[in-house]
Amino acid sequence: MANSNVKMSFREQMLHAREEAIIRTVNRLLAEKGFEGMTVDEVAAEVGIAKASLYKHFPSKEDLAAAAMVWVMRRAQAFLATLPDTGAAMDNLRAVVAWTMGLKLAGEMPSLPSQNSSLRATLIGNKDYMDGLIDVSDRLGAWIESAQAEGALNPALPAIAVLYTLFARACDPVLEFLKMSALHTDEEIIAMVLSSCFDGLRSRAS
Repeated sequence: MANSNVKMSFREQMLHAREEAIIRTVNRLLAEKGFEGMTVDEVAAEVGIAKASLYKHFPSKEDLAAAAMVWVMRRAQAFLATLPDTGAAMDNLRAVVAWTMGLKLAGEMPSLPSQNSSLRATLIGNKDYMDGLIDVSDRLGAWIESAQAEGALNPALPAIAVLYTLFARACDPVLEFLKMSALHTDEEIIAMVLSSCFDGLRSRAS
């Protein structure tokens, strides 16, 4: 990453602005259509540049997806930085899950296939993405272990299983199904899915 104290030339500013436009477009298309449905041609067309110019910034469709995930990961890191380290671990976990669900409902969460070897290899080889993923996972993992120690989360569950469960809320189709019903606001949907995630489905009276 370039030193923020070094002033960029006009050309560098233009290239940076173009990359930002590309990444935002890819992020939206991945959220709307998923990785398989998005094409490089439509990304170039929506940004308003030639396909050859797009490839100068990102050499493959997988690199485009990785760039979008880096952008989301940085947003996640920025959000985590706003949460108090001294606060209740469970409150922080609920806040993170609510934030990710808000992105999903707003159409800002990329949808990537769980089984795609070339995409997986690109993500693993992307240092910015992996560094961000490790940082986010470490922070959430520490809160999960604290919440288990406090008795707020089931200590019998492996922390990694809880972590993956929380990650899954970012792509939970229940959110979209409830939104399509048009019966609830986004805030109500988030509250309901948060409850089912953290409190379970069993009646409190049972």
